[in-house]
Amino acid sequence: MHNIFLSVVTVVQNPSQFRVLPSFFQNIYQQLNGEFSDFELILINNTQSPDIDQYILSLEESIKKHIYLLNLSTTTNINNAFLAGLDRANGDYTLIFEIELFKNTDIIPELYDKTREHYDIVYLRAKDRKIPFKFRLFYRLFYFILKNYSSLKIDENAFSTRIISRRALNSLLRLRENLKFMKALYGIVGYKTSFLEFTGDSEPAEQESFSERFRTSLIAITSFTTFLRSLLLWIFIFSLLFLGGVMINALKVRFSGSDIFGNPAEIVTGWTFLVVIISVFFALTFLNLYIMSIYLSNIYTEIKQRPLYIIESVKRF
Repeated sequence: MHNIFLSVVTVVQNPSQFRVLPSFFQNIYQQLNGEFSDFELILINNTQSPDIDQYILSLEESIKKHIYLLNLSTTTNINNAFLAGLDRANGDYTLIFEIELFKNTDIIPELYDKTREHYDIVYLRAKDRKIPFKFRLFYRLFYFILKNYSSLKIDENAFSTRIISRRALNSLLRLRENLKFMKALYGIVGYKTSFLEFTGDSEPAEQESFSERFRTSLIAITSFTTFLRSLLLWIFIFSLLFLGGVMINALKVRFSGSDIFGNPAEIVTGWTFLVVIISVFFALTFLNLYIMSIYLSNIYTEIKQRPLYIIESVKRF
């Protein structure tokens, strides 16, 4: 038995997940009871549904006494929901565990055993993420930007499930950013990190819709990379090159009667050509404004310092 206090943090995002709660707690209790000297199970209800109680009350007393239920007053981003649990974790080690892995609780001792090799963070990693075909290009582009325009070490195959030492968690909780992308924050915190290959039959399902993932991607790209700044530079360079080409073409037409492609042309520039130039620069101008608006929106959100979550009630059983 390991002589440590382990905190396990789990988030329920959808009422459809309630039905697996009894099996989840029974499996995790059986796994932890003989492995760790003490533990707590912190469950965050991010659904605004009060029906969750009935799935916990049916459990044995020996299991219920370890459960700590946080009911959030309003549904929030899953990263903020996890943060609500991390803020209240008291363990020597804290385990973020996805509820979809309730049949794979045997990986918990393996994650902890990996930390004994002097790792502060050990995450669960898939050999190959099963991403829907329509989202694959989006994922590849997103992680390409993160890898090439930031100094963060981010594993695109990493699950949210991971075990964190007390000192690493304390450092993580000091990063009180309103715009949270947890994988990036783990990279900022640093500490010695490793992973455990996941060999189970099922893997956690994506809890966010495409629109939510797109917003999260914009947050990550604008907050943790230099991609848009580099993009603005290339737009500026392209605009200069395009302007130079137009000027050379205009001078060549005036003095030689043909354009830069060798085609005969009149001295007076046509209406279509003028419209094309105006349209291109009009589009580039609004692209720049849109990119700047993203940065200003992020700054405004951080300045407001609104709470990331609000707890409606706390229950012990």
